[in-house]
Amino acid sequence: MITASLLGALAVALGAFGAHGLKQYATPALLQTFETAVKYQFYHVFALALTSILYGYYPVSGLLTAGKCFILGMGLFSGSLYLLTFLSIGGSNQFKWLGAITPFGGVLLIIGWVLLTISLYRHQP
Repeated sequence: MITASLLGALAVALGAFGAHGLKQYATPALLQTFETAVKYQFYHVFALALTSILYGYYPVSGLLTAGKCFILGMGLFSGSLYLLTFLSIGGSNQFKWLGAITPFGGVLLIIGWVLLTISLYRHQP
């Protein structure tokens, strides 16, 4: 829950920065990329919080692994998009390969959801 809370606060801060601080520097496409990163981080903050609460009731390894997948997935998915945005604004086009990391983060987020589903299905009250 602490990690979810901190990542939620970070999402709010980055979202506000994107809405107010990046407009004068970023192209519309880069702003959209940044916004996608913030949205996915926010969505998965709630998934992580839910997983944390459920782990308190059903302390099974699948939920723990789901939480780890959500954290790592947010880092890779949103983090790569944040970096790509900032580096592109700074004129560093040699880091476009960061976009290739994003799908790995997306796969981890999907795995987190699947593990959450399986864990809940197997441990129904």
